[in-house]
Amino acid sequence: MESPLRHNMTGNWGRILAGVLVIGLIPITAPLLADTGTDELAPVARHEKIGQLVTEFIQKSHYRHASVDDNLSSLVLDRYIEALDSNRVYLLASDVAAFEQYRYQLDNMVRSEPLNPVFDMFDVYRTRVRERLEYALKQIEKEPDFTVDEAYLFDREELPWATTSAELDEIWRKRVKNDALSLALTEKEWPEIQEVLEKRYSRFLKRMDQVKGDDVFETFMNAFAHTLDPHSSYLSPRNSEEYRIQMSLSYFGIGASLQTEDDYVMIINIIPGGPAAIDGSLQPKDKITAVAQGEDGEMVDVIGWRLDDVVQLIRGPAETVVRLQVMPAGALPGAEEKIISLTRNQVKLEEQAAKSEIISIPRDGRDWSIGVIEVPSFYRDYSALSNGDKDYKSTTKDVKRLIGELESQGIDGLIIDLRNNGGGHLTEATALSGLFIDNGPVVQLRNSNGRISRLDDPDPVPRVAFNGPLAVLVIRYSASASEIFAAAIQDYARGVIIGQQTFGKGTVQNLYSLDQYVRRPDDEGLGQLTLTIGKYYRVTGESTQHRGVDPDIALPSHIDATVVGESVRDSALPWDTIRTTKFRAGDPLDHTITSLTANHASRSKDDPDFKYLLDGIRNAEEARARTTMSLNKEARLAERASNLEKSLERENIRRAALQLEPLESIEALESLEAPDIHLDQAVSIITDLAIIREVEAVPTQTAQYIE
Repeated sequence: MESPLRHNMTGNWGRILAGVLVIGLIPITAPLLADTGTDELAPVARHEKIGQLVTEFIQKSHYRHASVDDNLSSLVLDRYIEALDSNRVYLLASDVAAFEQYRYQLDNMVRSEPLNPVFDMFDVYRTRVRERLEYALKQIEKEPDFTVDEAYLFDREELPWATTSAELDEIWRKRVKNDALSLALTEKEWPEIQEVLEKRYSRFLKRMDQVKGDDVFETFMNAFAHTLDPHSSYLSPRNSEEYRIQMSLSYFGIGASLQTEDDYVMIINIIPGGPAAIDGSLQPKDKITAVAQGEDGEMVDVIGWRLDDVVQLIRGPAETVVRLQVMPAGALPGAEEKIISLTRNQVKLEEQAAKSEIISIPRDGRDWSIGVIEVPSFYRDYSALSNGDKDYKSTTKDVKRLIGELESQGIDGLIIDLRNNGGGHLTEATALSGLFIDNGPVVQLRNSNGRISRLDDPDPVPRVAFNGPLAVLVIRYSASASEIFAAAIQDYARGVIIGQQTFGKGTVQNLYSLDQYVRRPDDEGLGQLTLTIGKYYRVTGESTQHRGVDPDIALPSHIDATVVGESVRDSALPWDTIRTTKFRAGDPLDHTITSLTANHASRSKDDPDFKYLLDGIRNAEEARARTTMSLNKEARLAERASNLEKSLERENIRRAALQLEPLESIEALESLEAPDIHLDQAVSIITDLAIIREVEAVPTQTAQYIE
């Protein structure tokens, strides 16, 4: 069971060509471009065979039991157009109108008819891309006037399609001007800006000429699969082989999953135990704009590059340095960028392992000790286990050991930190839950045939590793196995869930190698299909799909739940319920949670760190709400300076309230380690819970039978 953030996500072909690629651990899960090709793009017999196989699998095995009919065909057409041009900057309204003739024919094509119209649509798109890039190259023959007061509308996803080439010309004039201004703000002179943009646009134009038939077919098949749910996808033979190679872990990288969005390579997930996770500077949604080798190598602009080409720059020998120029998450195009230096290495299991610390907090005349165990993922070393090694690494074994170490030091409460934990092995999620409940069911599974099974605490002996005050800290990036664990703790009334609504990935996928289902596949092979075949359910019968796990006590977050999470994906499977299974829960925590929430609200009202967090979230929301930006250089410089001054002012207000020395410069602010406000709030809340438990002297878990 993988993190949802490691699965394929849709995007436009201009995201060249939509996909997720992981540096250091997780495999490619979306199409890459081929290195060579011709202008001739047409389906081959193999594509029709694959289409027939995929259609059969979808109708027989997908959880939705979807019919491949006219209704599905209509959805596929919309998604295919979106995959080609999601920001609506290439195709004309007349092009899209011409595609309407295929709206109710794609189901027949994928089942038994020639797929030529799919390639015809792509050919129209490719023609428009060539027109736009040739226009962009002409625009950089002359330096733009950055003193004119005009704005660039960079988000066009919800706008009507352009009706004329002249309308697209104006859109692209401003786009090119913004690209140039973004480079000018890095103190580059016009000749250098001109050279960078000429290479960028020419490179993208060349890539369009290198597209092969398998690339077009794969994008269409992913549009087809994604109409069913976000986690079903198709990999071409070439990318299936890349998947296999990467799973061997025989290369070195930075430990991050990447996706192209528009012309940018964006960080999707940070892999626990990898160089990026250890460094801590790189964050999800950051965009990589340039890459350099070594401590003093020249930065190579990678905007508009193919995803696999960027990956080749980032990968390299172990213990060598790669430098990334990064646009921080949420920053507007052209915002000031940062340089992150990382040492390449393999993802290390020991770095992926759970870690602990004790945080002391003064309250009521004494110091309370709160143990914190950070669980980056749900891992198990199956290789060591299969070789008979009794000391194999696993999340549950490590956490159990850490609990023992913490209790030997006399902790008053415990926090399990699952922030950014995107999932892992289901067996570890159930086993870890078993450390905190006597025994019983942890999660239910329903397959596409409606059959329901359940997974119980694997330890048959009714015992717990820790029975004191417990909290689980989660955010929007806590997903999959993390949600199963958090849900079990909540349903058994074993602890308090603190933080943000989790991701909502509650589906099960199966991988089908299509070559196994034909007697004699051709030399090219048929690729592989990932299909959603089941859903997870809590012991209460509620699905974790779509809704995730709601915290008992919510904390504000910079992560926008309207942008990140299963619920924002239009093809996500819905939330639903099945029958409650029998389980023994503790006494309800409703009154305790009400008391904890009231204490938290009262305390945070005057907490400088909490006010700082809220102010930062408001600033981020204002930035996200913007869809335009000025193309006036002086206005952009003034805006940047203003933002930096506001950041410094916010920090100094916080420091003054905490009786700390103020910072005197932006440089000092940038080198400052930010406080972990969510963890601090969780520590205060679990201290409240420890005090309540001590005052009431009530056992943490009282058996209560639920039918």
